[in-house]
Amino acid sequence: MIITPAEPHDVTKLLAFREEAAGWLRRLGSDQWSRSYPADKLLATIEAGTVFMLRDGHTTAGTITLTPDAEAGLWTDDELAQPSMFVNKLTIARDYAGQDLGGRLLDWASDRAHRAGAQWLRLDAWTANEGLQRYYLRHRFTHVRTVREGAAVNGGPRVSGWLAQRATCAADHGFSDRTPAPVRLRSAA
Repeated sequence: MIITPAEPHDVTKLLAFREEAAGWLRRLGSDQWSRSYPADKLLATIEAGTVFMLRDGHTTAGTITLTPDAEAGLWTDDELAQPSMFVNKLTIARDYAGQDLGGRLLDWASDRAHRAGAQWLRLDAWTANEGLQRYYLRHRFTHVRTVREGAAVNGGPRVSGWLAQRATCAADHGFSDRTPAPVRLRSAA
């Protein structure tokens, strides 16, 4: 399997992934990703070069977003001063479930963040999805805290404020990485 940067034509596939994941989560009793995601916002992240696709031949098996930009209101100023990269929208096609491709994508993200000079690989997860939280804990993340207030969609409570991090490191993820070398992070000092 290979990892490539997402391209603008991948928007349709990424939106379909999100719908498939939302349906699966609904069957598990979670409302995660039940709101539509704006295609233009997704396209902007693709054009920024932060969305990556895991491809198995001509089939897309998964996706991950890896960015140096933190969501506002989640991390403290001291935490933001530490070189970090942030994982978003990790999704595996249901046809590829059970192969730990998500775990290997997290290892890939850790390796890429390490090569960019990041100390931490961080994420925020759905506050009510304890299964997802356990998944990240099994993949060497440590829970930092849960943020329940702040800038939330439509003025409601924050739903994705379970914060976790793990130290970055070189990792053997087993994928053929066809992405350009990561841009080195700028020092916060």
